[in-house]
Amino acid sequence: MQTTAGRMTDTSVHPWPGLMPNMNALQRALQHELDESRRNRQRGEFVTAFGHLERAHILSQRITLRHVRVHVEMLKLGWAQRDFREVLGQLPRIVAAALFSRIWVPAGNTGGARISAFKPMPIPADLQALLQASRSPPET
Repeated sequence: MQTTAGRMTDTSVHPWPGLMPNMNALQRALQHELDESRRNRQRGEFVTAFGHLERAHILSQRITLRHVRVHVEMLKLGWAQRDFREVLGQLPRIVAAALFSRIWVPAGNTGGARISAFKPMPIPADLQALLQASRSPPET
């Protein structure tokens, strides 16, 4: 383990090395999914890019600004593919994310326009663990 400016840089501690060490695990995972989506989009791998946005959506549902950002990214990806169903479907979801993220969200919903915005869905186990850990009080 090395230290840089008083911070630990042991990447074995962090599941997504290279990201800001002061972010909590949920925020790091969310940023990882957004970064992976961007990388895949740049390579023209739109299906994989959208899959990362779906995972980011699940993680961001209770974080209003991040939730809105994920829907904007879905809209942009839909636009890049000329998928107007996705583009049009994201417009009301952006508004709803801004207004309702703190009030009610369908747990596990992946956020795409081809899925009902009201449908709860199973949460992948790795994301479920992050979500549960983020709701737990810190250990002392």
